[in-house]
Amino acid sequence: MTHVPAFRRWLAIALFACAGSAAADTPIKVLFVGNSFTFGRTDPVMSYNTGKVNDLTYAMWVNNPSGSNLYEPKPWGGIPGIFQTLTVQAGLNYEVSMSARNAATLRGHLLNTNPAGWDLRSNIGSQAWDKIVLQEQSDEALNKRTGLNSVPDFTRIHLDMIEDWVHGGGSGLSYRYRDYFPGATTTQRNAACSAALSNDFGTVSTGSCGTERVLPANANARASSQLYLYQTWARPNLVHGAFVSTTDETTGAVTRTNTPATTFFPDLESMTAELAGNLATFAAAAGADGTGGYAGVAPVGEAFLRAVQDGVATRNFYASDALSDGLIDLWFDDGFHPSKYGSYLSALVLFGTLTGENPSQFGGGEQAALALGISAADAWTLQRIAALQLGFTPAVPEPGTALLLGLGLLALSHRARTALHRSA
Repeated sequence: MTHVPAFRRWLAIALFACAGSAAADTPIKVLFVGNSFTFGRTDPVMSYNTGKVNDLTYAMWVNNPSGSNLYEPKPWGGIPGIFQTLTVQAGLNYEVSMSARNAATLRGHLLNTNPAGWDLRSNIGSQAWDKIVLQEQSDEALNKRTGLNSVPDFTRIHLDMIEDWVHGGGSGLSYRYRDYFPGATTTQRNAACSAALSNDFGTVSTGSCGTERVLPANANARASSQLYLYQTWARPNLVHGAFVSTTDETTGAVTRTNTPATTFFPDLESMTAELAGNLATFAAAAGADGTGGYAGVAPVGEAFLRAVQDGVATRNFYASDALSDGLIDLWFDDGFHPSKYGSYLSALVLFGTLTGENPSQFGGGEQAALALGISAADAWTLQRIAALQLGFTPAVPEPGTALLLGLGLLALSHRARTALHRSA
């Protein structure tokens, strides 16, 4: 993994400011597939850098509007938009596209369980992509629990089938759910499948387990496409101590109550470990059949946890001083989606994972952070967290922000000690 020389970095930033492009070579084509954890959920992230992101879902919505609400395509820039800005400043040439629908699972993307006319599977097959980033619904990959709408085997199956279709689906593919489960007979595999895929929100019958699902030919399938899995984060609204809140789907306003919420994890650590472990296992399994597999997992959720454990981000989203503790707030008001800070950290980790470059190279003057209203000190702090999570040595901040960063780190150290004392 290489560091970008200072001259090249500053030249790229200068070119970004003047022309919005820092490289003239053949662009690397990347597609981000996901839902609101990808498109950003709220402004300023959702509408950021839309001119540099090809929002494939927006083009479908123009022809087939599905009703007006908070998530109506704008188009969006979101986390892919931040990623694109980072690549330009690093002197790289990435052509960024996005296929995202609110609350979509990877199963929904592949099987087109979408609004009429929204053929999201065709977005994946529309080009010969150099890189594809897949983001699963935030609770789907978690172990099944009563009251939690998670079906981890759906994630396992569809991560494998999307990978197979991207790498070798030139003549089409088909699959049956039962073939992903053990059993000496068809009846046994169907029964194992039904038990694994059913939860208290819905039953998958043995007949559905045996149904052949046919994928059309992918004219742009190619073995050289690199697939990455976007590891999402622990959700405070599922962790002990959460309160019930509601979101107005038209305005986006979040109303919090004093009613304790039903939760499923004792802390952020346990949810992060389960999510990260399951996703890593499923990504590895997808390549076990010799179809190419995944190039990597972007450890975004683990970076969120690192920021909390290092004392730079608020741990208890529901604490009375959560908005006044001086720490970075990674989560939006609903305790579920990312804030602008969480979105920025996500983009930094994705940048480092996909490009192999150090996300701390930019410093406090990074352009996306400035546009999003993130201070120089907070921008560099999050860059440092991303770098550490990915195994890089954090770059030394430029002199112009060194004093601010030093003061900020002293304050954060004090706050971290205070937070540790409160939790003891």
